[in-house]
Amino acid sequence: MTAHLAERLTRLQDYFTEDPQPELSGRLTRMVGLTLECVGCPMVVGDRCVITGQGAGTVEAEVVGFEDDRVYLMPLTAIEGLRPGARVVPLSAASRVPVGPELLGRVVNGNGEPLDGKGPLQAEARVSLSGDIINPLDRAPVRQSMDVGIRAINSLMTVGQGQRLGLFAGSGVGKSVLLGMMTRFTNADITVVGLIGERGREVKEFIEDILGDEGLTRSVVVASPADDSPLMRLRAAMLTTRIAEYFRDQGKRVLLLMDSLTRYAQAQREIALAVGEPPATKGYPPSVFAKLPQLVERTGNGRPGGGSITAFYTVLTEGDDQQDPIADAARAILDGHIVLSRRLAEEGHYPAIDVEASISRVMPQVTETEHFARAQRFKQVYSRYQQARDLISVGAYVKGSDPETDFAITHIGNMGQFLQQGLSESAPLGDSIQQLLAVVPERRSPDRSKTPPVADGGGR
Repeated sequence: MTAHLAERLTRLQDYFTEDPQPELSGRLTRMVGLTLECVGCPMVVGDRCVITGQGAGTVEAEVVGFEDDRVYLMPLTAIEGLRPGARVVPLSAASRVPVGPELLGRVVNGNGEPLDGKGPLQAEARVSLSGDIINPLDRAPVRQSMDVGIRAINSLMTVGQGQRLGLFAGSGVGKSVLLGMMTRFTNADITVVGLIGERGREVKEFIEDILGDEGLTRSVVVASPADDSPLMRLRAAMLTTRIAEYFRDQGKRVLLLMDSLTRYAQAQREIALAVGEPPATKGYPPSVFAKLPQLVERTGNGRPGGGSITAFYTVLTEGDDQQDPIADAARAILDGHIVLSRRLAEEGHYPAIDVEASISRVMPQVTETEHFARAQRFKQVYSRYQQARDLISVGAYVKGSDPETDFAITHIGNMGQFLQQGLSESAPLGDSIQQLLAVVPERRSPDRSKTPPVADGGGR
């Protein structure tokens, strides 16, 4: 009796461990642009499938929408050899991606497949692409500073562990170089870099020239160049965040650099418009502005005693327009923004950080009182000089007209040198603060004891 019961239990176990459903498949009925329509195969949004083309070719796709009995698919790979009525077969465990310390020093695509030619990944775990949502009340507050190795940022826009910042820049003003410097000079335990929608040439140059062997050793790079499908670009951004979440859950201090948030938004726009979502703000459908906070809010601090994700998202300001819809939306959901100035870049001032337009919203919580006050004083003096710059350049300003402007003229040379930094020059947080305290003296209140008395001439 016991042997019979054991045999029955074994059969039941085998039944439940195997897929009891027969293999379902649908057929391809329509293809317009990158949008594919399938019938006869019930799938949910986010499921992945393969479409059998002519010969041995197959196309991998993901469900992005549906209408009645029609399912809308978007390809993850190049569309080749498809024909009407092609077979569509769902994939199981579609959203599992590799994570683990084995990813350090590797370059992968949006599916977690290696691109660097260093052999297959032997990752210790495979997890869902969508991470667990952390209750905002369970997150640790931002109270500790993060050293990013950039003097201007460390001193004037101090970054906190778990902060999310935007790096707003037009094309060609040095944002990629600045990101590379951060990867090499930061004191974070691990750096995760997402290159989303960039040119293939820039991807290779960033990894070999800007990141270098030193930066790559403790980094993971997820690359999805501009010729990838929009769905692959979206997945690459999500994979970048998921890898960072994994290391944060291991108690690590993670620096996440994503270049760029704008390309992520543009990929979502391509998908949304293809499945029929109406455009709203300057051609961007509403789903784009819903996707941005869903991605950004996954970063930040974990639970108390755990790790953190300090994130920098580059935002492309087309035509240097700071009121671009994506730039405006990103500014509202991030904890600060660093603006790169084309004028400074054209003057040879690197990094071309516009200190007047940049701010870190958590700086008061992660800095000492004297440091914060001196940073404010630096910005005041720098801004005063910029206001009078045109008058000074044409010789219309008369020395002695304004004491604050005279003070700014005296110190602007040292301030300009302080803000510049070489590509191979590291500026630790402590050194940056000490240099800030030395470059601009503290504001001194006037000595009223030496003020001459005013004669009383009233009533005469």
